[in-house]
Amino acid sequence: MTETALIVGAGSGLSAALARLFAKEKMQVALAARRVDKLETLAAETGARVFACDASRSEAVETLFAGVTAAIGAPDLVVYNPSYRTRGPITELDPAEVQKSLMISSFGGFLVAQAAARQMLARGSGTLLFTGASASVKGYARSSPFAMGKFALRGLAQSLARELQPQNIHVGHVVIDGGIGRAGDPRGSERGSDGMLDPDALAQSYLYLHRQHRSAWSWEIELRPWVETF
Repeated sequence: MTETALIVGAGSGLSAALARLFAKEKMQVALAARRVDKLETLAAETGARVFACDASRSEAVETLFAGVTAAIGAPDLVVYNPSYRTRGPITELDPAEVQKSLMISSFGGFLVAQAAARQMLARGSGTLLFTGASASVKGYARSSPFAMGKFALRGLAQSLARELQPQNIHVGHVVIDGGIGRAGDPRGSERGSDGMLDPDALAQSYLYLHRQHRSAWSWEIELRPWVETF
């Protein structure tokens, strides 16, 4: 039976690697993003369906899941990737920007998880994966909004794992502790061989989580370059 995968917050890098791998695994792939024009090349390459969605808006998420289900079926695998950063000292941060960071990084994760869980519970199976960061477990100076959002997303994932895994829905949180390599990124040459996370290698770990036997599920994994300090 063909599986359906939905990647929310799709773009280049990790999302593109996930789309390519899932398509290679013969999954039907749906890509969701606020700006869909940037997904044309990836969609053509993978045969993915593209959907416009602002994941921080409940009505947009409801429309997304209805559209994906009607087009290619209810998702067996949902990956939540969006995040938004605003930096600065606490005394100078713009409250509106901080609110936007929380809405995208964590509240959107709740909305997507809720919509996915409703379908997965009715079916009796599914996988829900959240993309975390170093800031999911460690708050950095002048980066409190990002830490707030990622800490909240991790808490959501942990809570949902305890709630949904006994009902045969695998919930996973992936802590990406390091920079993700991109073509032309000067940090790649600065950090040397394996200094950046390979997006294709990351994608393999997501697929591994999805394929885990339920007698040995992981709710969280950390991924970092072997030269990364932590």
